[in-house]
Amino acid sequence: MRVLIEVLHIAIGLTAAVLIASLAAWSYPLAKQDIWWVAYAAMAAVMVMGIGPIRRAYAADKAKLSREETPADD
Repeated sequence: MRVLIEVLHIAIGLTAAVLIASLAAWSYPLAKQDIWWVAYAAMAAVMVMGIGPIRRAYAADKAKLSREETPADD
């Protein structure tokens, strides 16, 4: 579940970058190409910064599932 939340955060970040870039390119058409290059760099940064949280979320989910599958000692 935590992994899904982290992936959603990345998707929201990418969506925000696209929205901001499209509005900026619309408002200043002379710099359209430069705006999109910066947007692509920002989207790459969002994805790279999301790797660590996804790995930690995956480890937490995996640990939780392994605890639930282990039979209790009575």
